Amino acid sequence: MKHLNKQILSIVLMVFIALNASCQTQKGSVSESEVKVESKKKKKRKKKFKLPEIDLTHWSLTIPEGENGKAKSFKGKEVVTNYATNEEIKPYMYNDSTKGALVFYSYPSKATTANTKYSRSELREQMVPGDNNVNWTFKEGAYMKGKLAMEDVTKDADGKYHRVIVMQIHGRLSDEQRDLIGQKDNNAPPILKIYWDKGKIRVKTKVLKNLNATPEEMLHKDAWGDDEGFNFEQEVGFKKFILEVKVSDGKMVIALNKNEFKVYENIHMRKWGIFENYFKAGNYFQSRDEGAYAKVRYYDLEVKH
Repeated sequence: MKHLNKQILSIVLMVFIALNASCQTQKGSVSESEVKVESKKKKKRKKKFKLPEIDLTHWSLTIPEGENGKAKSFKGKEVVTNYATNEEIKPYMYNDSTKGALVFYSYPSKATTANTKYSRSELREQMVPGDNNVNWTFKEGAYMKGKLAMEDVTKDADGKYHRVIVMQIHGRLSDEQRDLIGQKDNNAPPILKIYWDKGKIRVKTKVLKNLNATPEEMLHKDAWGDDEGFNFEQEVGFKKFILEVKVSDGKMVIALNKNEFKVYENIHMRKWGIFENYFKAGNYFQSRDEGAYAKVRYYDLEVKH
């Protein structure tokens, strides 16, 4: 009887040890599985970290801050090497490393540029880094492409989104033209303004008021008026979209997402050939409402000549 009891006890002990070992193995398996899942999550998080690949070498930057009501600009190496650490620039142009985008933030500040009441966080093309005196004509041709999105924008008292100019072609007088008409600066009208307007893309350009104006008369700002504007059909809302602008002698083409096009090929484009030009891109905020602001994301930006 004692021998039988010992056998039963031995069997019970063996079963207990086996069950315990099995439990430990299962616990170990669950733990390993959890580690693998966590590892995958970490890998996914790492993949999401992405900086914008935008070459800022040939751009200057204007921000909605400055002294005596004049917006401050940063040229050449100041933009290229320091924007991510420059304490003045950081609030208005910064990296969104989760989206892989460059963000432009603007609001109605007291610091504006000449001939406007609106503020901007905007890039200005410089064919020669740090130098505004080298620009291009329509005859020479130019191309700009941007992939961008409206990140955030406020609404007005009527509940409508504020407008933002996200791209421009700005005219410029040569020093000789400036002196000829007795103007104090080289500023000429913008031949192209592209708006984010209540979720759609709107284009505005200039028309010559008097088609018989002399070359000297055409240099004056008041010789040019605004056209009626054009709205692309597609609504971009807050999604990514692609804008392309291509100019050649007497012609300007704007494309949205490679499937909608607006072509300007007329006497006004041909007459505009008298001016030099440069591209602009970013956030030129079109409101003075208190508490208003906008944030524009640029994923890609390239210029070719």
